[in-house]
Amino acid sequence: MGDAIFKQRSGYLGVGIVARCGILTPAQVSGLGELAQAVECRYCKLTTRQTLIFVIPETKLEDLRAGVAALGLRVGVFGEIVRNVKACAGNKDLCQRSLSDVFELGGEIQDRFMDRPTPCDFKIALAGCHRGCTDPLCADYGIIATGNDTYNVYLGGRGGSRKPIHARPIATGITGEGVINLLTFILERYDALAEPRERICNTIARVGLEPFLPPEDFLTRYRPQEENDFLAFAGF
Repeated sequence: MGDAIFKQRSGYLGVGIVARCGILTPAQVSGLGELAQAVECRYCKLTTRQTLIFVIPETKLEDLRAGVAALGLRVGVFGEIVRNVKACAGNKDLCQRSLSDVFELGGEIQDRFMDRPTPCDFKIALAGCHRGCTDPLCADYGIIATGNDTYNVYLGGRGGSRKPIHARPIATGITGEGVINLLTFILERYDALAEPRERICNTIARVGLEPFLPPEDFLTRYRPQEENDFLAFAGF
């Protein structure tokens, strides 16, 4: 695990730059333009994981690090680690279809978990509605908003592979706080159950999904009260 810095066949470095769920302020955009010229950037590439790649001479790496930090951004991470969070444009200012503020939730998750060591790389994706623009069912931990501060959670997806796997549902109708605490639970189970460098979908294939499922009372505390009242009335 380490920084997302890769030596290219051309001899240049490709350096990943991470914002909070892909959102940049105007000052950061203009600052990145100035920085790109200062470090002799050959290309700037937007990635599917909402990061920005600068292709630069190796001699300019430390200048790039300093410039990125000064803009309130950071160099990305790679390897056996929780990666940057991929979140859709999910708030009232950015998308008319968003059912909840997934940008704020995604930012909180990234602040808490990005760079945490894991048995294999671990990707998180959030979507503000069922359209799933960020491919949450292809992520290790996928989150889809179903209402205001209400989410369904999916586990064990894998995209970008010759054998893609859809994530499986593990929680419905829980709050953002529940999403975060469930993620803590899942990462602890993953640490305990996985073999070295084993993607969580492969761990699930080997040991089953059951060891990753939290107790029902764990989830109940994070469901809106009216839903809990209905379930109690219905005898569940």
